[in-house]
Amino acid sequence: MTTHTSFQDKIVLVTGSTRGIGKTVAERFAAEGACVQITGRNEAQAKAVAEAIAANGGRADGYSCDVTNGADVQEIVAKILDKYSRIDIVINNAGITKDNLLLRMSEEDWNDVLKINLGGVFQVSKAVSKAMLKAKSGKIINISSIIGIQGNAGQVNYAASKAGIIAFTKSLAQEYGARGITVNAVAPGYIQTDMTEQLKEEARSALLAKIPLGRFGEADDVADVCLFLASEAADYITGQTIIVDGGMAVSS
Repeated sequence: MTTHTSFQDKIVLVTGSTRGIGKTVAERFAAEGACVQITGRNEAQAKAVAEAIAANGGRADGYSCDVTNGADVQEIVAKILDKYSRIDIVINNAGITKDNLLLRMSEEDWNDVLKINLGGVFQVSKAVSKAMLKAKSGKIINISSIIGIQGNAGQVNYAASKAGIIAFTKSLAQEYGARGITVNAVAPGYIQTDMTEQLKEEARSALLAKIPLGRFGEADDVADVCLFLASEAADYITGQTIIVDGGMAVSS
């Protein structure tokens, strides 16, 4: 694991970081010396992740936060700024799925996925902007998905939200570039999760056959790219979407 000394004492906000990719990303930044701000809908879970990081010698705070609620997001950002006076890095990771074929998809399921996945990126990015613009520095990293690039049957809401994140990223990169703020996206493919563990062998084999590297990704594979994009090594990279999918996009 490469050590990014530039993360020492950096204030890093990771949304949806009580489990999955977000939790791994938060843990990795903490291991590199950052002070990580854990958020999730469940305050007890957020605080538990923060406490576990602290038990391992890291620094973290846990907050409950509904990323769809602008006032809630602004309140959490204000608390972080009040305590540390800055936010250096934001990882917009919070997201959900509510899959169904279009004809069976309810308006509620469409709205919920767009509101959390894409609306959350809007709310959090807007809330941290003032402090970052004033500091003339900052890194915003948005977690999209390969589904936002390729699409997927039964996921029109999820695909639309993740494609929207890519367009949002390109646009905000243009708005903020002159102020020293970079905005990039990461598009994971199939990452090893509880969901992929439960796949039937036939479905699992069919998916793996589409991945040239022959394995599902790990949350650490996504975290590695986040660490790179947040580091000084990526200071001249903005408006980009880095695909982390084991080659699946180029083989289909």
